[in-house]
Amino acid sequence: MTRSWKRVAIGAVLFGLAASPADARITGIEIVKREPAFGGQTFGGVGAYEHLVGRVTGELDPADPANAIIQDINLAPRNPRGIVEYATDIEILKPADMARGNRILFFFEVNNRGNKLAPANFNEAVAGGLADRNALTSAGDGWLERAGYTMVWFGWEMDVRPGMSRIGMPPVVGRQSDGSAITGIVRSEIITPAPAASVPISLSQQILNYPPDSYDSYPTASLDNRTPAPDGFLPTLTVRAREQDPRQPVPNTDWSFGVCESGGPITPDAKHICLSRRFEPGRLYELIYRAKDPTVGGLGFAATRDLGAFLRNAEKDDAGRPNPIYRPDNLAIVEGSSQSGRMIRSFIALGFNRNESGRRVFDGAFPHIGGGLMPLNVRFGQPVRAWGEQPDHLYPAYDFPFTYARQFDPLTQRSAGLFDRCAATDTCPKLFHVATALEMWEGRQSLGLTDPLGLADVADLPNVRTYIMASTQHGSAPLPLPTHAPSGNCQQQPNPNPQLWTMRALMNAFTAWVRDGAPPPPGARPRIADGTLVPPDRVVFPEIPVNAYGGVERPAVSPLRTYDALHVLDFGPLYRAGDTSGVITREPPQTLPGCYGVLETQVDADGNDRAGIRSVFLQAPIGTYTGWNLGRKDRFENGLCNLQGSFIPFAAAKAERLATGDPRLSRKSAIHPRTPTSPRSRKPLTASSRSVISCPKTRRS
Repeated sequence: MTRSWKRVAIGAVLFGLAASPADARITGIEIVKREPAFGGQTFGGVGAYEHLVGRVTGELDPADPANAIIQDINLAPRNPRGIVEYATDIEILKPADMARGNRILFFFEVNNRGNKLAPANFNEAVAGGLADRNALTSAGDGWLERAGYTMVWFGWEMDVRPGMSRIGMPPVVGRQSDGSAITGIVRSEIITPAPAASVPISLSQQILNYPPDSYDSYPTASLDNRTPAPDGFLPTLTVRAREQDPRQPVPNTDWSFGVCESGGPITPDAKHICLSRRFEPGRLYELIYRAKDPTVGGLGFAATRDLGAFLRNAEKDDAGRPNPIYRPDNLAIVEGSSQSGRMIRSFIALGFNRNESGRRVFDGAFPHIGGGLMPLNVRFGQPVRAWGEQPDHLYPAYDFPFTYARQFDPLTQRSAGLFDRCAATDTCPKLFHVATALEMWEGRQSLGLTDPLGLADVADLPNVRTYIMASTQHGSAPLPLPTHAPSGNCQQQPNPNPQLWTMRALMNAFTAWVRDGAPPPPGARPRIADGTLVPPDRVVFPEIPVNAYGGVERPAVSPLRTYDALHVLDFGPLYRAGDTSGVITREPPQTLPGCYGVLETQVDADGNDRAGIRSVFLQAPIGTYTGWNLGRKDRFENGLCNLQGSFIPFAAAKAERLATGDPRLSRKSAIHPRTPTSPRSRKPLTASSRSVISCPKTRRS
């Protein structure tokens, strides 16, 4: 069976041509492969699973007010009825006997850059690399399957290219009304893991571990980088060692749009850039160019809405083909990690959890390690980007509002909350917001817990619970940890404090809340009121010296309390910051005066977080686990090491500790109770103690 349909041309989709009235909906579902999952392995009382692979087709009316928020929907291709059509891939993992599943719930994972993360986030010992996990070759210990979940994956991101069993959405390209290409300014931060003469334009920090060209780039509107356009525009390339450093221009005679080998000829190419002196790792290259052919990325939100509504509510498609997981009592939850968690938050904020008939699409939402928002609904949007203190710092990933509850922002003079639209239509889901300590330091997670200036705690809404997993990093570091320097790009070893057991417990509680109405456990988070949420410079971290515990040489822990500050960014008058939507016309963005009140979790005498969900690794610790790490020399030195926490073990015994000068107790002291309090007194932060958090020094763009 050929898989060429995976990039089917949108204009060739036929299902919608025979449909009657126009509304936003799935018109067809075609299952092209059905096979026993995991070699026929069975999972307790649930039995065996099936793996289904197929595609869905959908359509929506650009004149429908429910779709008006989609950027450039009026510039998308239309069929003869004036309707916009789309197609996307779908995969389903379901009990072979649906009656033996967990009754009424299906688990709808928003994939991360085309990759399936949920199986390894909940199942232990899932085997193989990322391509194997995407292909669903191993269930590990099968926790999700034994619980009877039906799981769905679908394409929503249009820059995902085929490979490694990723799942993407074929691009829908907008055009001017006269058929000519749309152009616009694009800023691309380029980071390479190794020296290279040429790289894809979109090679960013978040996709360095994938093969080259795994993700598409917007093509340059002109291959000529040396002749100004009629309006005077000329593309620029700059380089700097740290985000805060001045940009150093690279002469346009030293680079060009093309593919090349070092010292060899250049083959012109609209999606690659060649540099005569080579791109070097540990440097932030910034290309600002005029691109063409933007995708209508907001259709990814619409496809999520329409597919969720179809799988939950429809018995069959327009051609009479059955919905393979239909049950009349279905409930649906949507889950996603990191990029996908931000996508879920934006999906809800933009009102997409309401389908064309006014019904709620997802009964529950579980954004995991996904603070901030997703710039999917932006012309020339770059969904592979994230937030960061060094890379991706100036991308639109953290516009106000920050909390699900409505707040007033004194910096933008706007009042808003992420649940505003769904609250107005009674379509808000029950929601678990789950984050790690790393999101506190690098992801500005505290803004989801307080008012914008960080002066007062903000309570969860009745249908929201927030859980911060104390002293954890974005994704737990695999064991064994590196035993020789360097520790990747970082100064310290990464943090292995696991999330798996906490994630399982939270998903059990979430399922019981959504399905059975069982009250969820109270949120677990640091708070200003009890002194566990404080300004970064008030986090009192132990002074851990140079050590070689366990035969691993480590530098002293830096006294810097580096964190990811946030200012209001001005991307130009056509950008709608309140919706993270619109058209960016100013690159780099202008950094406006004032900053938001980003706070951090206070630590105990060991340097471990005092608040949040404290795993057994913190209740009986063998070292210090942090949500931050710093970049090593020549890798954004002393900036936050992207998405990495730290682990610094305790000395084995008191003598070693004293010889090293380590203030923390030794491992042998763990037989005595370790207190989660710090040796210094902690006073809650109040409005009288500061009027606004001090802004760190920053370069004005």
